[in-house]
Amino acid sequence: MLHRRQFLQSAAASISAAGLVGCDPFEYLAPHTNNLAIQRAQFNLVPDLITTDMVSLSPDAAPPILRAKQDVPFTATVTNHLPDYTTMHWHGIRLPNEMDGVPYLTQFPLGKDESFTYTFTPPDAGTYWYHPHCMTMEQMALGLTGALIVEEAEAPGFNNDIVLNLRDFRLGKDAQFKELFTPRGAARGGTLGNILTANWDQNPVYDAQTGGLARIRILATDITRIYKLFLPNARGRIIALDGHPLLTPLPWPTEKDPLILSPGQRVDLAIEMPEREGEEISLMAQIGGRGRSLARLRAVGKPEQRSLAELKPLVPNKISEPILENAETHEFVFGWSPSGDLPNNGFCGTLGYTFWSINRAPWPGDASGTGPLATLKMGGSYILRLRNESPNIHPIHLHGLTFKPIRSNKRTVLPNWTDTALLLKEETLDVALVADNPGDWAFHCHVIEHQKTGLAGYIRVA
Repeated sequence: MLHRRQFLQSAAASISAAGLVGCDPFEYLAPHTNNLAIQRAQFNLVPDLITTDMVSLSPDAAPPILRAKQDVPFTATVTNHLPDYTTMHWHGIRLPNEMDGVPYLTQFPLGKDESFTYTFTPPDAGTYWYHPHCMTMEQMALGLTGALIVEEAEAPGFNNDIVLNLRDFRLGKDAQFKELFTPRGAARGGTLGNILTANWDQNPVYDAQTGGLARIRILATDITRIYKLFLPNARGRIIALDGHPLLTPLPWPTEKDPLILSPGQRVDLAIEMPEREGEEISLMAQIGGRGRSLARLRAVGKPEQRSLAELKPLVPNKISEPILENAETHEFVFGWSPSGDLPNNGFCGTLGYTFWSINRAPWPGDASGTGPLATLKMGGSYILRLRNESPNIHPIHLHGLTFKPIRSNKRTVLPNWTDTALLLKEETLDVALVADNPGDWAFHCHVIEHQKTGLAGYIRVA
């Protein structure tokens, strides 16, 4: 773990190596800087009632959709106006390690009214997102999750580009927050919310060109909920998963065979809008054994006659292909904590108990972590064997690197690039990657109650 002097020296060296010689890494500002102020907020999550004590980047709105361009520098100065500590993580982005926003691993957490400037050049186009990585459970549960869209160098030709940030919130009858987490939830699948939203609205309607082609970007930024999605009576295809164009096609989701989207994951759909103005397409989720509409797309305007057939495939992102015959295998066992000791989370919060572990060692806390779970040689090909010993499902997220599933003992997996793999109960899943981004990269379950009760660690690339 870094001491402050060591961190300042390593961050300065990294940024100088990236070509920003002479710039203080904490003060460098690109020409187009996003100034993001983390603050308390309130919002009408429930009609006619205001939910207070939320967390966002404005006092009365959901976190904004941030947009960047592939291979163009992106800069965001984050200022913390909360009494608690925080950082900002850019989920799915292959960026320099010192910009990853993990407390004590890559930076010190921000105290009240402190700022940090994140600057990186996203190498991959696609759908990504941002969220805090300190006081993670509280701040995410209270609303601080937002979309980061990295646009392609050449526009793919859609009439509309619609972002749906899926969140649920745990509210009482007065529209105020109930307990955000429970020991029962943390020890099982997590504590679910009861108010389902897209962009903080319940079943919102978005307009799109009649007869046109719409790109729908769906993000599961929830702390717990695993979504089973389908679109009845819609013509479309899946074009990207977790930011990356598909290498192998995925079937179109139906009520009988829905798309499973776990916390941390994203999916991009191309949809033919209805040819009659006013007709709607619903994004549905299986909730409690029945379909429930999360958002609707309404056809508006003079009809066009466009077809999916005219869309060109998205340009693949440039990701190094692992050489499997030479790949070294590292095994990671996800299961119960063998000790049950209370975690020591320093400034970044604690749930007060430990349930989970990786390789039978629970993460002791952000400020007092152990050494790396594995050390990978820069440029080498590796297989990460993810073995789930528990009866619960875990979306396993790796920062800073991109991998692909190659085999499972429970199902047929498709080799599409991702940063978050849904690990089924008692499943052993092999994923492959090239260790081509140096640094200490967080590795954890994205059911946040699992992460904060031990199911976390990091992998070193050196």
